[in-house]
Amino acid sequence: MKALFIFSAIIICLLGILEIGLRLVVGFGNPLTYNADSKIGYLLTPNQKVSRFGNRIRINQYSMRSEPIEESRENTILRILLLGDSVANGNWWTDQDDTISAIIEKQLNENNGKDKTVEVLNASANSWGPRNELAYLEKFGLFDSQTIVLLINTDDLFAKAPSSLVVGVDRNYPDKKPPFAIAEAIARYLLPAPKVPEIKEEGDRVGLNLAAIKKIQEITNQKNAKFILAMTPLLREVGEPGPRDYEIKTRQRLENFTLAENITYLDLLPIFKSVSEPANLYRDHIHLSPEGNRVVSEKISKSIIIPLRKRGNREQGTGNRKK
Repeated sequence: MKALFIFSAIIICLLGILEIGLRLVVGFGNPLTYNADSKIGYLLTPNQKVSRFGNRIRINQYSMRSEPIEESRENTILRILLLGDSVANGNWWTDQDDTISAIIEKQLNENNGKDKTVEVLNASANSWGPRNELAYLEKFGLFDSQTIVLLINTDDLFAKAPSSLVVGVDRNYPDKKPPFAIAEAIARYLLPAPKVPEIKEEGDRVGLNLAAIKKIQEITNQKNAKFILAMTPLLREVGEPGPRDYEIKTRQRLENFTLAENITYLDLLPIFKSVSEPANLYRDHIHLSPEGNRVVSEKISKSIIIPLRKRGNREQGTGNRKK
């Protein structure tokens, strides 16, 4: 009996140490959670503070990967709204300070005059496509932003319609916290992945996503803001085996679309190809490394710093605030 008691006590102590270690070192037991939304599909649960593998993640009251904000900005603030998917969001593998939005904000504030402060808001979530991002804008608005940047990757042009089917089913989209860190580790790495209902959508998905991009541009223009579309390539497009035929055709279709709609378009493919070791820009075949984030941020920053200064000067002269 005594031996059993000692054995049980040892097991409990070991489990306690493991639980504490998983929480403090890895961040298990406190994953980012998601809310289902009938229009957007899903978005990050507001007001979260999470640390995963040492990376800090902050989600504000509007489900952005940003610090809490005021809905209306002061005239001394130049505000940019970045819309995107996991490339923009950075997910658990990117610290808050290493996200594309944080780097852009730092770069612009370093180059901006002391009379203005730049804010870069980050409205993004894993696997969002243009139609998710449009639905977010339609629900929340532009937050008084003077510039809207839509950051997509090549795969986003084929994104399906918004759906909440993954929320609470796919282990990458939990809708609640697990009871223990150990429980999350077991569910994530030991148990088989739950079956997620397949989202089916026929027809011209590229056309539907281009239409969503056009609508985002229209909303931006209605608010007298600047719209920028930027696209990062897949790793295979940069080197070997090279882009697939349908990707080449779709890229050309996007190029023609941006010209016809007079959209400022930043194609990051030539820039990525010019890097001596382009693989260093990637974490995997889609997502970027911190170095890749810096390359993208620098290109976007250069494209908006002059328009922002001009717009800021006009606002100082008129005293107007747009919403």
